[in-house]
Amino acid sequence: MYFLVDPRDSVNAGYKASFEREGISSFALMPEEFLGWLRAASSSDLEAIQGFLLGDFEERAKCAGVIRKQSRAPIIALADLRSLEQTVELLEAGIDDVLPKPVHVREILARSEAIWRRVNGVVQPGEAEGEAAGEAKTPDRLKVFHDGRDPEIDGVPLSLPRRERHILEYLVRNRGRRLTKTQVFNVVYGVYSNGVEESVIEGHVSKLRKKLAERLGHDPIEAKRYMGYTYVG
Repeated sequence: MYFLVDPRDSVNAGYKASFEREGISSFALMPEEFLGWLRAASSSDLEAIQGFLLGDFEERAKCAGVIRKQSRAPIIALADLRSLEQTVELLEAGIDDVLPKPVHVREILARSEAIWRRVNGVVQPGEAEGEAAGEAKTPDRLKVFHDGRDPEIDGVPLSLPRRERHILEYLVRNRGRRLTKTQVFNVVYGVYSNGVEESVIEGHVSKLRKKLAERLGHDPIEAKRYMGYTYVG
């Protein structure tokens, strides 16, 4: 889930629609609401956030400092105008990247993933130094991307529905870590989704495991009832 903060409803709505087209959940708040929400947010809410997008508003440098105290998620500022002074100020305030608009949501996803790996000190096993931003390569035959592209097995794309692709990316990013159904649901559908039951995750994962097993010859996702899912490769 990506969190959007901008004082303009049109900007928030535009990016929410763009994320939805990529199968990525998002949630938006006005700047005056955001800091209050952030200070009251639960750890499970914060863990579901894969990135913060801060539009143009007066206190976004302050917001970055508060975010960083509570979350390791990438913080990206969206700039209406190019300004060296503003960019330097925002980076010094703790924002991870500044992107001039317009920017495609796939670039946001790729940059966010690259920031996440850098901030958290993660280098994917088998990933070559200098590999293109947004690509996460596992040491086996599966390669996943975090920019809207389908994964590849043995160099051949595996076409997946958007939700299944997002689940796979999340599991691979957390390779070896057991993730509960609730954690997967919150990341894929968002913590404030309405009209969708958590049980939908079971169906998505079941279909995903079958497709991966058909191509790999084995099931790379370990599922344990009531405990969750682990990508084991």
